[in-house]
Amino acid sequence: MGCGRMEPLTVERSPPRQGQVGRASKRGVEGKNSGVGTETSEDLLNGARVLVVEDEAAISMLLEDMLLDFGCEVVGPAARLSKALEMAESESFVVAILDVNVAGEPIYPVAEAIVRRGLPLVFSTGYGGAGIREPFRDRPVVQKPFSQQDLKRTLIAAIAAGG
Repeated sequence: MGCGRMEPLTVERSPPRQGQVGRASKRGVEGKNSGVGTETSEDLLNGARVLVVEDEAAISMLLEDMLLDFGCEVVGPAARLSKALEMAESESFVVAILDVNVAGEPIYPVAEAIVRRGLPLVFSTGYGGAGIREPFRDRPVVQKPFSQQDLKRTLIAAIAAGG
């Protein structure tokens, strides 16, 4: 080793291509074709576009604040089923958080649109998983009121598992 000038080290990391997902592990995210480098599970949320469908203004604002704290970009929020369906079919996002009952209407048409696109979703409800209809009972649920940590853990698991 000499005392010469050191060149800066540059590390390039390819972003995942659309449709590629990883799986969470204790070491981080292990994805097929995930590119160069290793991501931690929390990296899945940094910069992630998250569709929010929630009709209660206070909960919607709380969700937005939590998502921004995680480094996410909020898509929406949508407070009406028609707007939520439009956004689910046309917007770019990596995961959706769906209130099960939006202004008195069940969210399932929106959930179906998201599943058709192969994207993950998380249900948000005060009734727990028992209130989720088939064929969505295998989807993650955060029960209101939920903590920031519960939301983070559920979103990471949903993104890592894929649609």
